[in-house]
Amino acid sequence: MMNITDLNGCPIEVTNLKEAITMAGQYKEYRHEDTSFSEFDKRQKAYWSDMYEKLRAIKKQLDDNKILER
Repeated sequence: MMNITDLNGCPIEVTNLKEAITMAGQYKEYRHEDTSFSEFDKRQKAYWSDMYEKLRAIKKQLDDNKILER
C-alpha cells in the first residue's frame, strides 16, 4: 500500500498500483460528447494525466529497484 498526492494536494491511498495505472489511463482520455462540458473535461484531463504520470513514476521506481536487487 502506498500514498500519492493528487493535483489538489489531497493524499490518495493506492492499494493496487497496476489497476490504478489502468484506471487513470482510461480516465485521462474520457471526454463528454456534449461540448458544454469542455472546460470540465480539460480540468479532468489535467487531473488524471497528473495522476497517471505519478503512478507510472512509482512503477518505474519499483521496477528499477527490483533490477538493482538482483
